[in-house]
Amino acid sequence: MAVSRVSRRLLLVVAGWLATALVATAAGVTVLNVLGGSLTGAGGHALTPEEVRAELAAASPRPPLPSSADSPGPAAHTKVLSTGGGTVVAVCRDGLVRLRSWSPAQGYSVDDVEPGPARQAEVEFESGRSELKVEVRCGADGLPVHLVES
Repeated sequence: MAVSRVSRRLLLVVAGWLATALVATAAGVTVLNVLGGSLTGAGGHALTPEEVRAELAAASPRPPLPSSADSPGPAAHTKVLSTGGGTVVAVCRDGLVRLRSWSPAQGYSVDDVEPGPARQAEVEFESGRSELKVEVRCGADGLPVHLVES
């Protein structure tokens, strides 16, 4: 039975496509094998428990990095402040407030932030038509206190 011209052409197209895909795949695998070490870094195998122990034993401890929290001075007072528009973590030190972090509630986004340190810090949460402004100051006891304006 004779194969029609259309069927023969279709077979040639499919065979050509498969051959091209095979060559491209082989070329990609070859390139990755040749360059793989430089792309992924050294260490193409999992470490054995003995190798892990040896690496840990050889590692020297790093000295702790200095941070502003380690500096001498009056204690800082941290407080989590929850509002309908979101949550704010504020820190008071030496009468100045600083917003350490802020996270909008679901459906809200952050519009504007003045994180301090200052006598007053603020963040604005907005959702559609509503906007909540959270003002934070240090109270007489040194703890952050907030006022919400809508």
